Amino acid sequence: MKKISRRAFLSVMAAAGAAAALTACGGSSGSSTAASGSASVGGSQPGGHKLTAYAWDKNFNIPALNAAAADYKENVDPEFELEVIEQSGAGDVENAITLAGSAHDYSNLPDIVQFQDHYIQRYVSDYPDAFVPMEGADVDWDGFGKEKLSYSIVDGVHYGVPVDNSTVIFAYRTDLLEQVGKTIDDMTGATWADVTKVGEDVYAKTGKYLFSCSGDNGDLIYIMMQAEGVAEFKDGEPYITENETMHRVCETIVDMAKKNVCYLANSWSDYIDQSIQGDMVAGVVQGNWIIPTMEAVTENSGKWQITTIPTLDGGEGYASNGGSGLYITANCGNVDLAKSFLAYTFGGSTQTYDNALRDGGVVTTVLKCADSDVYNEGVEFFNNEPIYKQIVEMSENVPIIEQSDYHVRAGVYLTTAVINTINGSNLDDELANAEQQLRFEMGL
Repeated sequence: MKKISRRAFLSVMAAAGAAAALTACGGSSGSSTAASGSASVGGSQPGGHKLTAYAWDKNFNIPALNAAAADYKENVDPEFELEVIEQSGAGDVENAITLAGSAHDYSNLPDIVQFQDHYIQRYVSDYPDAFVPMEGADVDWDGFGKEKLSYSIVDGVHYGVPVDNSTVIFAYRTDLLEQVGKTIDDMTGATWADVTKVGEDVYAKTGKYLFSCSGDNGDLIYIMMQAEGVAEFKDGEPYITENETMHRVCETIVDMAKKNVCYLANSWSDYIDQSIQGDMVAGVVQGNWIIPTMEAVTENSGKWQITTIPTLDGGEGYASNGGSGLYITANCGNVDLAKSFLAYTFGGSTQTYDNALRDGGVVTTVLKCADSDVYNEGVEFFNNEPIYKQIVEMSENVPIIEQSDYHVRAGVYLTTAVINTINGSNLDDELANAEQQLRFEMGL
């Protein structure tokens, strides 16, 4: 077996560390089944009607795949069957590709794999023979949100089809805003300084933080940076100490934490179970896959509304966080069927996306699908506003910024810098240390 490179190994370790956090961004139709684990399954046979796929999250991604399978079976191929092999998380899929690619033996891979957006370009680069491009498939690529689609394009070649729309929402409890004399309109296009002032008033009045974020990853930093159109990386290297926007974003988070505007949770469970579902906050800023978590607090139904992200200097900000796409592997024995299935369903079928939304809360990134009746329905939990249509419209404005498979590791180091600063350290020193550690890990 070929030895795995240090870069590839670190990439897998970074991805595996993020898998639990991104899983959320993360009855059978009769044409799809799910089996637990990452056992070998193999690809399809030429000329057949069956495909196999690795995917994770039985409450989100797998219902979306089931919806697609049922759609394709009903409207294209009555004999079609999709066997979905459930994985425990994204890391299982990444490990499978690494092992197969390192051995140059793809015979144990399924026809299709679900893959995290933030890591697919590195894996296509490291193991180009592991994937079959989507070129030649009947897909209107111009019909997708451009930022979401950018993840699956490598050197100008389309390698996959997006599953979901991970556009970030900033949701607010309008009843709590009213207690400090504010409305959702006041929060739309605001500066972070404006939001901080409102947050101070909300905390003083209600004892609730305005919003929370996980204190062990860099989600909030990434979201705020992308809303400014600026990345954590530049030309493949960390862009931290010389990045003025980075300094302002971290400085803002430190200020909000000190003023009890932003609650820094000490774990993912603390973030989800305590701060959001424990009703500690008057707002939520995250990829829209967070919505089912919010809806679990049924007593707050009708009190929420969504808007865009604040920015440092004012104006509506847009970002995306989490998400995945579907990719055909080198072991696929029926590439034409795989391309046809992905192109017809996730490439633009309203039926697929309507049912994926109903069954799993998966929001489309195909712009035309937002015109369906399902997407235009008011959502009771969010004051009967058609939030899913709003989210798709917002996705058109998310800026494309440089990505890296060290995205998660950068977030860890940057979040540590912020927490240390809150505890009395100097921000410039902490950012310099974060950059040094990240460069070392990247082998730079």
